[in-house]
Amino acid sequence: QVQLVESGGGLVQAGGSLRLSCAASGRTFSRYAMGWFRQAPGKEREFVAAITWSGGYTYFADSVKGRFTISRDNAKNTVYLQMNSLKPEDTAVYYCARHGAGGYYYNPSYDYWGQGTQVTVSS
Repeated sequence: QVQLVESGGGLVQAGGSLRLSCAASGRTFSRYAMGWFRQAPGKEREFVAAITWSGGYTYFADSVKGRFTISRDNAKNTVYLQMNSLKPEDTAVYYCARHGAGGYYYNPSYDYWGQGTQVTVSS
């Protein structure tokens, strides 16, 4: 069983930065791509970013391109989401997930999910 635990969320002013971390259990972390999603109140969960198993390729939603970066440390079984120039519309619960199969942008492509961490951006 894989467990994913997010941390690093909090309250930040618009224009500020946060770094989210997602720690994974198990020995197979480095074999899988990982993704970050978010869900704002009253909205569907949406793709934010993904990174391949080696870290060689990254993918981002248009809404966060140029502001967010994703990285991973396979030795630490951890994936990160660096969020800069935060906007109030970035307010959401952020989830990390392990990619199973299929396109990186789609929720059903991920087979394990963390419990989420709240990010609130004040204006």
